[in-house]
Amino acid sequence: MKVVAAGLLVILVLLQYRLWLGDGGLRDVYQLRAEIEAQREQNRALQERNRTLAAEVQDLKKGTVAIEERARTDLGMVGPGETYYQVVTPKASTQPAEPPRSSEPPDEEDEPTLVAQARTSKQRH
Repeated sequence: MKVVAAGLLVILVLLQYRLWLGDGGLRDVYQLRAEIEAQREQNRALQERNRTLAAEVQDLKKGTVAIEERARTDLGMVGPGETYYQVVTPKASTQPAEPPRSSEPPDEEDEPTLVAQARTSKQRH
């Protein structure tokens, strides 16, 4: 009887090992379920993207609003009766605004070019 009980215990341990840790065991099942859920989530995202693209295609085929929007953003087109304004932000100057001045009056050679040109044009007139 002890031999039969020991034999059954060994079989139970081997079956449990296979169930929990072997090929096709519960560990693999849990891993496959996680992969299936990740694939379903990816499919949901792709289906939503497909719906968005299908709506855009329908709008491009039937409506003029989407075509006009594309022409404005992609091609920079302007509609009739509209005025195009382009706002350009000034870049920061890399040169100092004014050279450092000493306490002595500057020589004519040391003056900035614009000031020297202005004086020459005043002298001519």
